[in-house]
Amino acid sequence: MRDLLLTLIIIPGCLAALWRPWIGVMLWTWLSIMNPHRYAYGFAVDAPWAAMAAGCTMLGLLMTRDRASPFKGSPVVWFVVFIFWVTLSWLLGLDVSGDYGQWTKVMKIDIMLVISLVLLHSRKHIFAFMWVTAGSLALLGVKGGIFTLTGGGAQRVWGPPGSFIEDNNEFALALVTTIPLLRFLHLHVQHWFARLALVVSMLLCAIAAIGSHSRGALLAIVAMAAAFWWRSKESRLKMGVVLAGLSFGMLAFMPAEWTARMESISDYEKDGSALGRLNAWIVAWNIGLRYPLGVGFNPRRPEIFLQFAPDPNSMAAAHSIYFQAMGNHGMIGLAIFLAIWITTWYSAGWLRTQSNLTPETQWTADLGAMCQVSLFGFLVGGAFLSLAYFDLPYNIMVMVVLTRAWVAKYGMATEAVEHPRWMTALGLAWSRKAT
Repeated sequence: MRDLLLTLIIIPGCLAALWRPWIGVMLWTWLSIMNPHRYAYGFAVDAPWAAMAAGCTMLGLLMTRDRASPFKGSPVVWFVVFIFWVTLSWLLGLDVSGDYGQWTKVMKIDIMLVISLVLLHSRKHIFAFMWVTAGSLALLGVKGGIFTLTGGGAQRVWGPPGSFIEDNNEFALALVTTIPLLRFLHLHVQHWFARLALVVSMLLCAIAAIGSHSRGALLAIVAMAAAFWWRSKESRLKMGVVLAGLSFGMLAFMPAEWTARMESISDYEKDGSALGRLNAWIVAWNIGLRYPLGVGFNPRRPEIFLQFAPDPNSMAAAHSIYFQAMGNHGMIGLAIFLAIWITTWYSAGWLRTQSNLTPETQWTADLGAMCQVSLFGFLVGGAFLSLAYFDLPYNIMVMVVLTRAWVAKYGMATEAVEHPRWMTALGLAWSRKAT
């Protein structure tokens, strides 16, 4: 049944992408982030759905005139530079053939992100992209939150099999990063049921993140909550009381073994996992000093750890987006990687601080604020996880860049456009520049 349902969604979506290639971007995003086919049981599990969506989108791109240059802001420039640097690092790395699979996986995501920047431009596109990105993970978060509640938090929550976020730690960080995006949608939907559903989704995503038993996710959710409190439009005292009450309720619900695992954060000297990460970070640092281009996508090699690690017998992954970028692509690679997020942060901040907004364009400031909160959670939690190539933060970059380009193109003088009621309810209705 699941296989048939996926087929009935994906095949028409691919055909629609030939006519409206931006629909193909949405289809690809859904498949890439949520990995719904991994929850099927038959032929759909290994079918090349993402390749079909990408192929139809590219064909549609060739036939449409509704496209523009992807270079809409400095984050995109740094992103493209990173693509070329990653490729150079792979070609001059230690194992070109062995790293080819990972390079291909990363390039597929990056190319589709560039195509997204070419095809998306309107408010409708931006909101649709937000709904698909956040909604894909929200559905998994709702499922994980219910699992945590019904199981008393005793078992860990895991992500989609075979994806970047299959592990409980990575999945939890993805959910934490998603919550501010859901809050943005909550601010701009009008129907009471949609608003209620988004509130429930945010709560269940937070519960699922806690239920993952991930210590990194706990730090990320604390950072995100602090940013939420700081960016809150409501009284900070009121928001602080609400966040404290929710936190106390969730933490009191979790079992004793969860509490013991979280308390081990302060006792890392006795934690083999933490010591393994420190060992890998030292290796990545030494690689960055010794290899200007890095060593490719897989520095976890006996000869590398024998040369650089305090404990060469403990070969762990970097478990940090920063040390992952450094070890894989060198100090310059790390600098380029950081430049993407620094410029994205400032672009989101520019949106947030615009003062001449009309009611129709207030959404741009809200998007900037919530994207900053989302990125803050990811950049804090990512310090302990290997998610340097995961789609979600780059999708946030795309949203910020597209929104700033929209503001620059259409300005703040707008007039209403008539739309169906369902589009207005979901925030998909848009305005146009007054003439």
